[in-house]
Amino acid sequence: MFGALVSFSLIAVAGREASRVIPTTELMFWRGIIGVVVLFTILFATGGRLRTVMSGQPRLQVGRSIIHFGAQFGWLYCLTLIPLAELFALEFTAPLWVAVLAPLLLGERLTPTRIIAAVCGFIGALIVIRPGTASLSYGALLALASAVGFACNMLATKQLTKTDSALTILVWMNALQAIIGSAFLIRGITWPDPMTWVYVLAVAVLGLTAHYSLSRAFALADAIIVAPMDFLRLPLIAVVGAYVYGEPLSIAVLVGGLCIVGANLLNIFGERKTPKR
Repeated sequence: MFGALVSFSLIAVAGREASRVIPTTELMFWRGIIGVVVLFTILFATGGRLRTVMSGQPRLQVGRSIIHFGAQFGWLYCLTLIPLAELFALEFTAPLWVAVLAPLLLGERLTPTRIIAAVCGFIGALIVIRPGTASLSYGALLALASAVGFACNMLATKQLTKTDSALTILVWMNALQAIIGSAFLIRGITWPDPMTWVYVLAVAVLGLTAHYSLSRAFALADAIIVAPMDFLRLPLIAVVGAYVYGEPLSIAVLVGGLCIVGANLLNIFGERKTPKR
C-alpha cells in the first residue's frame, strides 16, 4: 500500500508537469504506448504467450477502456485546473458511486449502510465544490464526473475478473487507450523535450506500479485493512500540493474530504459486517 500511495501521488505531480508542455490527449496516448511495451516485455520475459492475454469479454473490455479513457482524461486535465487536494477529495467519491450504481448495473443489494454512506459522501462532495458560490469551477465538476467514470470502470473490472486476469485487463486497457488517444492526433503530435519525456515515462510506469501494488496489497491483506489506507493519499497529496506548488488547503476541502473519507469508511465497515450477519 505504501508503494501504491507514493505512486498515485507522484503520478499527480508528473502528470501536471507533463501537461504544461503537451496536451492531455497526447499524454494519454504515450501512456498507453509505453504501458503496452512494458507489459509485453514482462509477459515475454516470463515465458508468457499472446493467448494468455486474450479476453473472454472483448466487448466489455472495449466499453471499459472507453469509459476509463474519458475518466482518466478528465482527471489528468483537472491537474492543471484545481488544487491537488481538491481533486483527490472528489476522486474519493468513486467508491460511493460504486455503492449506488452496483444495484442498478450488477443487481447487488442496496443496503441502508450504502445509502447512508452515499448521502454522506455526496454532502462531502457538495462541501468541496461549493455550488452556488463563486468558487464553483469547471475543474471541480469535471473531477466529479471523472469519479463517476472511475466508478463505472470499477464495476466493469469486477465483471471482467470473472474471465480475465489482471494482466489481461491491463494490456487491453493500455492498448485501447493508445488507440483511442491516436484518434486525437490528426492535427499532429508535440514531440516532448527531454525533461517532459521523464514526466511522461513517470506517468506511464507509475500507473503500472500503482495498480500492481494495490492488487498485491489486496492479495496479501484483508480489504478492511487495505482500503482505509488508500485514504492516506488525501493528506499526503495535500502536503505535496502545499510544499511543491504552494497550494493552501481550504477549510471546505478539508471538511468535505473528511466527510467523503468517513462515508467510505462507513461503507467499508458496513460491508464487512454484512457477511457475518
